[in-house]
Amino acid sequence: MAGIMSVPQALSLAEDAGLDLIEVAAQAKPPTCKIMDYGKWKYENKKKTVAAKKKQAVISIKEIQVRPRTDEHDLQVKMKHATRFLLDGSKVKVNLRFSGREMAHQDLGLQVLEKVIKMLEPLSAVEAAPKKEGRFMFTILAPDPAKIEVYKKSDKGADDHLEDDDSELGAEA
Repeated sequence: MAGIMSVPQALSLAEDAGLDLIEVAAQAKPPTCKIMDYGKWKYENKKKTVAAKKKQAVISIKEIQVRPRTDEHDLQVKMKHATRFLLDGSKVKVNLRFSGREMAHQDLGLQVLEKVIKMLEPLSAVEAAPKKEGRFMFTILAPDPAKIEVYKKSDKGADDHLEDDDSELGAEA
């Protein structure tokens, strides 16, 4: 705190210290200034913004395409992909496309989307309920951290059980 002084005095004070005179609040009466190393301040600010960007969670949306007549096995394969996406922390958008006369039976498409939601319920929360836009119907599922934690614990328990069975088989042989 150097107090109130004229601009030339403040500049000479900053020059003597080998630092810069930075105006902090121009609207204040009298204007407020700081004496500091501006290059160092810019560098530290840049490092802070880069660190903040690194900590920022990037959530991507993965899409899965289905049709009203998608077969059970094909749907199972697509659900495995969706499960992997949810476990990786991505949101899943399930697109259902109607073509031709399928438009007359939109209730079948809704049933498929509800089936998908039910299959992925142990890992996700419905972010957007099934909506219709033109020839498409879609829903968005977001990963639910609490459900994923429970899923991983139960999944690991099953893996441990399998390893125990393998060790018993090796002991018998």
